[in-house]
Amino acid sequence: MLVFLWAEVYYILLIPPFLMLVWWMFTRLEWVFYALLFFTPVSLNIIELGIEGWGLFVPTEPILLCLTLLFFYQVTQGKMSLPKEPLLFWVFGYFTWLIITTITSEMPLVSAKYVLSRAWYVLPCFLWMIQMLAKGLSLRKLFLLYFIPLLGVIIFTVVRHSFHGFDKDSAHWVMEPIFRDHTIYGAALALVFPFVLLQQFSKRHSAFLRFFYAVGLVILTVGLVLSYTRAAWLSIVGAAMIGVVMWLRIPFKTVLALFLIFGGFTFYYFDDIQVALKGNKKESSDRMDEHIKSISNVSSDASNLERLNRWHCAMAMFEERPIVGWGPGTYQFLYAPFQRAEDKTIISTNRGDGGNAHSEYLGPLAEQGVMGGLLFSALVIITSSLAFQLFQNEQHYEERLMIMGVFLGLMTYFIHGALNNFLDADKVAVPFWMFLAFLVYKKHFKEQEGNQANH
Repeated sequence: MLVFLWAEVYYILLIPPFLMLVWWMFTRLEWVFYALLFFTPVSLNIIELGIEGWGLFVPTEPILLCLTLLFFYQVTQGKMSLPKEPLLFWVFGYFTWLIITTITSEMPLVSAKYVLSRAWYVLPCFLWMIQMLAKGLSLRKLFLLYFIPLLGVIIFTVVRHSFHGFDKDSAHWVMEPIFRDHTIYGAALALVFPFVLLQQFSKRHSAFLRFFYAVGLVILTVGLVLSYTRAAWLSIVGAAMIGVVMWLRIPFKTVLALFLIFGGFTFYYFDDIQVALKGNKKESSDRMDEHIKSISNVSSDASNLERLNRWHCAMAMFEERPIVGWGPGTYQFLYAPFQRAEDKTIISTNRGDGGNAHSEYLGPLAEQGVMGGLLFSALVIITSSLAFQLFQNEQHYEERLMIMGVFLGLMTYFIHGALNNFLDADKVAVPFWMFLAFLVYKKHFKEQEGNQANH
C-alpha cells in the first residue's frame, strides 16, 4: 500500500474496507446492514469526488451491489424464503415490467442501468431486510444507525446555512455535497419525522434515549424548516391528517372511497381550480409566510411552473407511447422536444441535465406506459391497506406506535412523490424500502410467531 500511495494510486485504499466487507458478508451479515444504514446519510456521489462517469454513491451503492449478488446466490442455494404477500407480488410484477420496457426502450443501455440501480435497492433493502428482521435485526437499532449520522448532516447544514443568514437562496445548496439539493434533503428529513415524533410517546425508552429523541426532534424540525422545501412541509401535513384518521380506526376502504371521490371532483373541476390558483402571485421568499403561500402559485413562481412543464412533457410522451413508454430512466434525456413554448420557464433546459419528471406517478407513465403509471399507485394502495390492517389488529401500544411511525414516514414520500421522485437516491431509497420491509415482516412473521405460540 505504501508503494502504491507513493505512486499516487489512491484507489488502493479501498482494498482493506472491501476485504472487510466480504468477510462480514459471510461471517457477520448483520454488520453489513448496520454499515449500510450508518453510511447512507453521509454517502457521496463519486462525481463530487472528481471522478467522471456513471454516478455512484459511495460507500452505500457498492455495499448494495455486493448484497444483491449475495442475494441471488442465496436464492440459488434455496436459503431465501419469502412470504406470499401482495407487496412481494408487486415487486415481481414491477421488475417484470421494467425488463419488458427495457427491451423496447429508446435507450436500452440507460434503461438497463436504471433497472440494475433499482434492483440493488429493492432486493437487499426490502426482500432481504424482511428476512433479517425475522432473524432478529431490530428496526429501532437500524433506524438509530441511520438517524444519528443524519443529525450530524443536519447540524452541518444548519451551521453552514447560518454563515449566509439562513436565507432561501443559500438553502438550496448548503447541504452539498452530501445531499445534491434541498428537495431531496427535505424529503429524507420528512421521511423520518413521523417516526421520531411518535417515539416521544413511547414508554419503553430509557431516560437517556427519551432525551436523545427529544433533542433529535428539535434538530430535525429546525432542519426541515430551514430546508425551505415546500413539498416536504406539505407531505408532513398530509401524513398528519392520515395519522389522525388511522388513530380513529376508520376502515381503509372508507378512506380509499373518500379519496377517490375527492380525486374525481378535483379532476372534474381541474380547469376551475387552475384558474383560481392563477390569482396567487406570492413568490417563494425568505419570509416563511410568503414561502408557504407560494406553494399554490402557478402564475409566476418559476419552480412551480417548471414542474407543470415537466408534467405536460410526461403526459405528451405518454400519449405518443401509451403502452410501453420510452424506456425506464430515459425521461430526462428525451423530454426536451416535448416542451411547449408557452410552458418554458427561466430554468427550463434542452440539455437533459435538469433532472426528471418530478413525479413518481407521471414519470413512470412516460417511461413505462400505462402499466408503469399504475404500478406506483398500486404500491400506495397495497401499503396503506396493509398498514391500516396491522394497526387495527395490533393490541400492544408500543407496536402500534412503530407501525404508525413507519407508515406515516412512507406516506410523506407517497405525498412527496406527486411533486418529486427520489427513489434513485440512496438517502431516501434505503429507509423507504426498509420501512416497507418492516410492514411485511409484521404481517407475516409476527403472525407465524403468534400461531406457533398458540400451538
